[in-house]
Amino acid sequence: MEKSLTLLSKCNAILDKELDGRKKGIWITMTVSLITIILSLPFFSWVKLVNISALFAKMGITKEMAANLYTGYSIFNLLSFVQESGEGRIGLYAMILLIIMAAALYFNVAYVVRVIFRIKGDKGNLSLYATGRTAMLFEVILAGATIGYVVFANRKFGMKGFQTSPMVYILLMISLFSYLVIKLMEAEERTLYKEHGILKEIRKNWVLFVMLVPTFIYFMINNYLPMIGVYYAFTNFNFRDGLWGSPFVGFKNFEFLIKADLFRLTRNTILYNLVFIGVGNILQIVFAIFVSQVTVKWFKKTTQTLMFMPYFVSFVILKVLVYNIFEYQYGLINNILISMGGDRIDFYNTPSYWPVLITLFYLWKNIGYGMVVYLATIMGIDSEYYEAAKVDGANIFQQIWYITLPLVKPTFIILLLYALGSIMKGQFELFYQMIGNNGVLYNITDIFDTYVYRITMTQPLSIGLGTAAGLYQSLFGFIIVVLVNFLVKRKNPEYALF
Repeated sequence: MEKSLTLLSKCNAILDKELDGRKKGIWITMTVSLITIILSLPFFSWVKLVNISALFAKMGITKEMAANLYTGYSIFNLLSFVQESGEGRIGLYAMILLIIMAAALYFNVAYVVRVIFRIKGDKGNLSLYATGRTAMLFEVILAGATIGYVVFANRKFGMKGFQTSPMVYILLMISLFSYLVIKLMEAEERTLYKEHGILKEIRKNWVLFVMLVPTFIYFMINNYLPMIGVYYAFTNFNFRDGLWGSPFVGFKNFEFLIKADLFRLTRNTILYNLVFIGVGNILQIVFAIFVSQVTVKWFKKTTQTLMFMPYFVSFVILKVLVYNIFEYQYGLINNILISMGGDRIDFYNTPSYWPVLITLFYLWKNIGYGMVVYLATIMGIDSEYYEAAKVDGANIFQQIWYITLPLVKPTFIILLLYALGSIMKGQFELFYQMIGNNGVLYNITDIFDTYVYRITMTQPLSIGLGTAAGLYQSLFGFIIVVLVNFLVKRKNPEYALF
């Protein structure tokens, strides 16, 4: 026991020595991260084919098919073997390996960058160690999963046709070594800043963690596992071959979207959503302030109810209302115009009217619902602020400007960030029910959701195209949220989401 402690203290002494402004241990682990990044490149084979002739005969691969196959595969092109060989049964495992590889690369690059640029957190190197430890953990999982993949594939085919590259075992050992080195350095830092690890946190609050388990399971099943379906975007899916055996088409689905006037669809979707988000939130705040100032109880409740009711109106009912108001021959507006001696307006053949009409009906349906959040925030403001302002002689407008609006600001920013995440996802029901299949209005009213729906309906089971559009929308929204959150964090860190 004493020898072990002595050896451990010697290791700590070596790792803690300064070298160019950093501990030696940090430079050692960063070097391991660099090695893992290099070995992760597509040039290095992680899985090799052995007994190739017997394997291909077992899989029913012809000479023509074999011409497109390699003898060794990296994690990045392992799915190409699944595609070329038509062996979809090992495709899911290959996709999981690719996801783990992407996560490992991300954390390794982040660790290297933080070490080189000497980025430190509020508590010394704790955040740096957390990044490095996570990177090494993903590498260990990746190497272990790759070994498991080979065992799984060999069992599936009933022969030794796959072999793990010796490089994977080396990677497993150096990653595990690096993980232990970081844990040693981290232990001292945790003692210094009186921070305890996740295991101690779980032991301390195990009841709370048990309560989180159903939520974790829910999100894993409904939010994370379906992300594997992103692979649809790169295939020409058919039910005969399944997801992993369907022909791999690369970026052809995205090329189709680009040729279908991607710029117009992006422009329309973003501009409509910017108006919905901007005008919608401003009006929700305004109406929330108005309602909060009402002192007559019955009038206040009646107003809230009347403003909230349109939210529950079905979009199908909305379509009927819109059609009966704006129809050319028998619509309400045209009948009024004719009775006043004017000319009919052909709304359904004049695109310029519809951006305003769509915005108005969207606001009519959603202002009452969105107002509730802001009203709850306003009602939660301490009344002493307003009483002090009245004593100082502030009128109602000054109270709103200097008390209400600043205290509503955090809620506004959070709701704005959430809304921006869906900036590429339009209000499908609203646009589809109001516009339908009126091609005359498509140029100015068509958004991604309605376009993808039409394509799917005219080209049945075009799952790849729909997934490609969804992936584009999600990535676009993700980038916008990260960018806006970064700008908010620089100005008001306490208002940022992360």
